[in-house]
Amino acid sequence: MRPAHHGLYGPGSVTWQVMGEPVMWVAGLRAMYLQALHPRTMRATWQNTAFARPGEAWGRFTRTLEFVNVRTYGSLAEVDKAGRRVRKVHASLTGTDADGSVIRLDEPELLTWVHCGEVASYADVASRCGMPLSATQLDEFVAEQRRSAVVVGLEPAGVPASMAELDAYYERMRPGLYACDEARQALRRSFVPDVPWPYTGLRLVIPPLNVLAFASLPRWARRLYGVPASPVTDLSTTLTLRAMYLATTRVPRRLLGIPAAAIAA
Repeated sequence: MRPAHHGLYGPGSVTWQVMGEPVMWVAGLRAMYLQALHPRTMRATWQNTAFARPGEAWGRFTRTLEFVNVRTYGSLAEVDKAGRRVRKVHASLTGTDADGSVIRLDEPELLTWVHCGEVASYADVASRCGMPLSATQLDEFVAEQRRSAVVVGLEPAGVPASMAELDAYYERMRPGLYACDEARQALRRSFVPDVPWPYTGLRLVIPPLNVLAFASLPRWARRLYGVPASPVTDLSTTLTLRAMYLATTRVPRRLLGIPAAAIAA
């Protein structure tokens, strides 16, 4: 049994090994671009968050980052508190689809889509950047993430538990995916980051990271946004991810904002 202060995972988990790397910032951005290709999810998100309100997007970003950190490294009590708060918010929000039907943000299909977008992005970037992970460890990572699915209100048996199951999930979902107007607006705005003045330096850093994150999407996903996609782009992106991973492993962890639990693991 894991100690309660180790939360959902603990220092022996693949999750702590993966999530403690700075290159995962690229994966987080990749996840948002991928998640936006589900039109119901994107419309409901757009209508209920700060995407379309100048000055508020940064707050949403920092809250999401804090939730991911607590979910990954927090104690069981902290994870439970964060999960209850997120589930309460999701249960209170609705959106309207293009046909006028109501979208609930806590619909299992939407929650599963968002969950898989995160997991697939973390696993893909971890694999391509050269992190020393075997195929078995990548499967373990996906299986471990079923615990995070429970935090947002999903049944663990209903989400993928291996890379093969994750790939099969995307094959099932692809026919219904496309870049709706809200997704395209979000893509454009992501390259003009709305950050408060103490962090204005990030305006120079975020666009290149966004380019790398977008380029790391599967070719089919980039094409849904109307962007040409080729194996050459895939190769150059992989090489860039490897260079980024190698560079950041040489920087002291405390200088990169890595959670203390990850540094000690």
